[in-house]
Amino acid sequence: MNARKLLLLVCFLTFWSAGAQDNYDVIIRGGKIIDGTGNPWYIADLGIDGERIIKIGDLSSASADTTIDANGLVVSPGFIDPHTHAIRGIFDVPNAESALLQGITTLTEGNDGTSPFPIDEHYQAIIDRRISPNWSVFVGQGTIRSQVIGSEDREATPSEMDRMKAMVREAMEQGALGISTGLFYVPGSFTPTEEVIELSKVAAKHNGIYISHMREEAAQLLDSVNETIRIGEEANIPVQITHHKVIGVGNWGASVESLRLVDEARARGVDVTIDQYPYTASQTGITALIPQWAQEGGRDQMIARIDSQETRQTIKNEVVERILYDRGGGDPKNVFISRNSWDPSMAGKNLADLSIEAGMEPSPENAAEVVFEIIKGGGATAVYHAIGPDDVDRIMRHPATAIGSDGPLGIFGEGAPHPRQYGTFARVLGHYVRERGVITLEEAVRKMSSQSARRLGIQDRGILSENYFADVAIFDADEIIDKATFEDPHQYAVGMKFVLVNGKVVVENGKHSGRRPGKILYGPGYTGQ
Repeated sequence: MNARKLLLLVCFLTFWSAGAQDNYDVIIRGGKIIDGTGNPWYIADLGIDGERIIKIGDLSSASADTTIDANGLVVSPGFIDPHTHAIRGIFDVPNAESALLQGITTLTEGNDGTSPFPIDEHYQAIIDRRISPNWSVFVGQGTIRSQVIGSEDREATPSEMDRMKAMVREAMEQGALGISTGLFYVPGSFTPTEEVIELSKVAAKHNGIYISHMREEAAQLLDSVNETIRIGEEANIPVQITHHKVIGVGNWGASVESLRLVDEARARGVDVTIDQYPYTASQTGITALIPQWAQEGGRDQMIARIDSQETRQTIKNEVVERILYDRGGGDPKNVFISRNSWDPSMAGKNLADLSIEAGMEPSPENAAEVVFEIIKGGGATAVYHAIGPDDVDRIMRHPATAIGSDGPLGIFGEGAPHPRQYGTFARVLGHYVRERGVITLEEAVRKMSSQSARRLGIQDRGILSENYFADVAIFDADEIIDKATFEDPHQYAVGMKFVLVNGKVVVENGKHSGRRPGKILYGPGYTGQ
């Protein structure tokens, strides 16, 4: 072949590969592209074939089997939620409407130290169920410790450490994203820092991350941040402070110092990042008000200590302390029961209400008695209004902060859940971006997409780019908002017009289409079948 013919062939192939294709499966026309990198928006068309984006540019002369008119709408990457408890709901509501209608296309499980195990069996159950969003999990340190040691407050023996390391290795090779801890919860709370470091080293060898619900988020917040940074530094693993917040009125403002610690650590080469949810209330079990030492050995032993004359008053004093200065925000009325399987009538009532119903004054001391009765009855999940609003803004503005819901999926209409399961991502876009200007739209999209993709080691997602998977959110920036409230949480977000997962339209004109094209996104240590 002579030089002239070779040049013509190269020109033809270059033209063809650059997007001379004239038919696509899907074309999204005329949208305002916010690509997830943080760069300014621009207007373009987006062409999709199969599961991937093939072309971004001018496709006015091309046709498609499905055309979406995005004129006046934002076209962004589908959002990645780095912290959920969506295993509570995904098998009941595989369409995951509460997530998809916010634009979330990838959910992660296994946070706060609790996860499925073995990982491969869980992944197969998800594949068999068929779900709408993509799915990935962490391996929970608390789950591993519970299986090896139980809920005892002691150090692991050398042989137990070997078993736990082998379990982390197995989970990483089966596709876990990394290792999570819930050092506030039993049995994570009984774990020495050195044990966490050793297990994290195993995850690091498989290119995973360490994500942590720290030991404390109230008075001991800064000690907990320092511990998290130390784990990252000594295990040589990227770390994420998950759902970063400041609990307890007397501690509000401490994010100034916590963020300073993050900046100083990053300056010396520690890869530490953050995620948060945009609310001033948290949600967890009612046992968050019970001191960890009283929970050692499990539920039966905890109840025995509550009923014991020797320990009941000591436990009660600590519950009162937590109501006044920690998760209770200073008053029993700030603690609402969100879900109670053995007495659904409690849902939506606070500890003050329940004290009055029991014929008592709504004092912290009487609220502690109510807590004891709830635990003895079977436990409950509660919402705690005790987070500093200025801290929420300050943490959100930090460039190392991603957005995550920390929410389950749940069944529509069941209980009185935290509104974050319906509204997190829409709330950031509507309230914090449009209404208050805390961050820009481009920055919000980055925090919801590419930042988590990069942090979790998820390849070819989180950015609108040619040859990336077609996980796409299309929304009206002037309309999108959360509707769920603490008083009326079962309300879907509005303003999300279309969502595509792996190239398939899952939300169409603001309604779920019923399609379930979600895939397992295996972690970086995955060794295959």
